Amino acid sequence: MTARMDATIARSQAPRHTARGSTFVTVAQLAEFDELIDVRSESEFAEDHIPGAVSCPVLDDAERARVGTLYKQVSSFAAKKLGAALVSANIARHLERRFGDRPREWRPLVYCWRGGSRSDAMAHVLRQVGWRAGRLDGGYRAYRRAVIADLAGAPARFQWRSVCGATGCGKSRLLRVLAASGAQVLDLEALAAHRGSVLGNLPGRPQPSQKMFESLVRHALRGFSAARPVYVEAESRKVGNLRVPEALIAQMWRSPCIVLEAPMAVRIAQLKDEYVHFISDPAALGAQLDCLAGLHGHETITKWKRMTLAGDWNAFIEDMLVRHYDPAYRRSTLKHYSGLSAALRLTASSGDDADFERLARQCVAAENER
Repeated sequence: MTARMDATIARSQAPRHTARGSTFVTVAQLAEFDELIDVRSESEFAEDHIPGAVSCPVLDDAERARVGTLYKQVSSFAAKKLGAALVSANIARHLERRFGDRPREWRPLVYCWRGGSRSDAMAHVLRQVGWRAGRLDGGYRAYRRAVIADLAGAPARFQWRSVCGATGCGKSRLLRVLAASGAQVLDLEALAAHRGSVLGNLPGRPQPSQKMFESLVRHALRGFSAARPVYVEAESRKVGNLRVPEALIAQMWRSPCIVLEAPMAVRIAQLKDEYVHFISDPAALGAQLDCLAGLHGHETITKWKRMTLAGDWNAFIEDMLVRHYDPAYRRSTLKHYSGLSAALRLTASSGDDADFERLARQCVAAENER
């Protein structure tokens, strides 16, 4: 009985083969391949893809529309003829322009939406060349199911340390220095391309889709060791327009905390560096400030706009911190982060690089004393 069970398990974990010889592999085997090739259309890739994958559509958006229209208006046979011609031309182009220099030992993994005809076509050609191409069993849909499952379970495996502190204290900066020193850091704002406030949009960097954000978070988590702490900036449920995964935010809210503080002058100086794009474009800042009229009234918004147009940045930043950001921080952090009362407290006294390197060393030393 045991021998039969072992044989059954071995067969279930072994790669499957299609009639064409294209090996089906699971999401757990992705790291075994040299390159991940996403053959879906450019819009599908833009919404979400496996981190590190390259986009090589066998049918782009316009071509998929052409084939679909022909299928509906003429026949499936006519659509298949056109589709085959387009797919063949695109695969030939990718082979010549992108993969022509790959060595014989190269192992690519191909995936499409559900592991069907698009990935089969590309993998078949690659295998005919002589490369050991694999296909993702279940395609992107199988990968997406793995993302959802991992984000539900993985956060509980790690020792989280939430870095709290009022706006301008340098929380993101401390995380960067910690990461540079070898600590494990999950920088949600970097992954979300947003600084997490009403003025947090990054110029020239739109936020990823929710699915892509979740893929990036999962990818980061898979690189961490459960034996060491993971530092993360204290966040609310959303970073810009993106939701932090529920299991992750729950772990953050109950984790031990580090509270970073700084004098007002240091906070103002750091915010002027971080938001220099607004200093050079007060009109863009004014448009963002209008979003706060419901909270602070038109009179206050007009006052803030007048300060920015006059270049009175220090007074504007201090007033906005005192009136808007600091009260919002106190409400959100005190409500959610239960570890605040026993938190390690650090002070950024000068705000220079040496100051933050000192703070990072204090974090590590405190962890070693636990």
